Amino acid sequence: MMPLTLAEIGKENIVKRITGKQQVKSHLEDLGFVVGSPITVINTIGGNVIVNIKESRIAISREMAQKIMV
Repeated sequence: MMPLTLAEIGKENIVKRITGKQQVKSHLEDLGFVVGSPITVINTIGGNVIVNIKESRIAISREMAQKIMV
């Protein structure tokens, strides 16, 4: 298991765990980051991570990406 920030670009991963406070977990779940969901890192720009999850592209900060374990 590793944080999303270390995931290889273009390779599909599965969300295994989300760490952090309950408020952060709820926010990420609202965006579609739930355990068991497939996720692909599209690109990293200026520390932010662009991912493809549930047929949507979402940009999240490096700090948020560190809380998502794949």
